[in-house]
Amino acid sequence: MTRSEPPARNVLGSALVPCSENPRTGFFRDACCNTSDEDRGVHTVCAEVTAEFLAFSRAAGNDLSTARPEFGFPGLRPGDRWCLCATRWLEALEAGSAPRVVLEATHERTLDFVPLAALQRHAIPG
Repeated sequence: MTRSEPPARNVLGSALVPCSENPRTGFFRDACCNTSDEDRGVHTVCAEVTAEFLAFSRAAGNDLSTARPEFGFPGLRPGDRWCLCATRWLEALEAGSAPRVVLEATHERTLDFVPLAALQRHAIPG
């Protein structure tokens, strides 16, 4: 994001707040669920991952539990917050494994894929 761009907004219509500094998350590893056209996975949902979700994601072909130091990825543990792909979160919702979300840290682009009401049902305080 350049300085000439307007600030990113969350699904509630206010300024996007950081999701996680530790582990440092986001497509741009800026601690926020910012996105751009380069972000083909649309990593916009700030989620607090659970063991159930991590198992679901691993079974779906994306192992988020295993560290990948070559990519600067520490591996996630239950309770970590991470910017998830909007479509993966929706898949987890449909499978009954969706993790809780921080609405204030979830980018408004998520609403292109996930209804606000579904996010609100899974909301936790930021």
